[in-house]
Amino acid sequence: SLKRLQTEFIDLYLSHWPDPATPYEETLGAYEKLLAKGKIRYAGCSNLDAGQLRAALDVASLRSLPRYEVLQPEYNLYDRSSFDGPLRDLCVAEDIGVITYFSLAKGFLSGKYRSEADLGQSPRGGGVKDYLNGRGMRILAALDAVSSRHSAKQAEVALAWVIARPGVTAPIASATKPEQMDSLIKAASLKLSAADMAELDKASD
Repeated sequence: SLKRLQTEFIDLYLSHWPDPATPYEETLGAYEKLLAKGKIRYAGCSNLDAGQLRAALDVASLRSLPRYEVLQPEYNLYDRSSFDGPLRDLCVAEDIGVITYFSLAKGFLSGKYRSEADLGQSPRGGGVKDYLNGRGMRILAALDAVSSRHSAKQAEVALAWVIARPGVTAPIASATKPEQMDSLIKAASLKLSAADMAELDKASD
């Protein structure tokens, strides 16, 4: 990885999925060696639930091993259940950074997918089909309303919502065109009102 990235160290190294066959001691022990060698600066994890993260933190404390400093969960205006609640509360209590992936629900929250006829617009279109339901349409309607009030794009509002959520450090989002990068940057400075947040929350309940 270091050779391909042409760097001497990786700032943040994440375990993407938990491996039930591998004890936390072994994984955290491997990170300890990488940290000691200066190959990585921080270790993180992805897709752990509250129980798994709590167990990993306990092992790190008990064995004097480096702990996970960052969690990467799937989280967006549509997919909220896995992070909201105990996992979020644990991250806040333990001061664990949270960087969300699929922050735009595979592009659905950009507003460009409104029906199955729109799915061919992108190679990712097939993964959006499951969002085309009543709840998804309510969320898009709320995004349309809020984005109109702010003269912003739906994707900007969707990312601003993630940024404003308790416990979230930053969202991860991808771009396929340069102009999309400009939109992602604008999301960082877009401030949603309490009324905006309530409208979006209600639509996604």
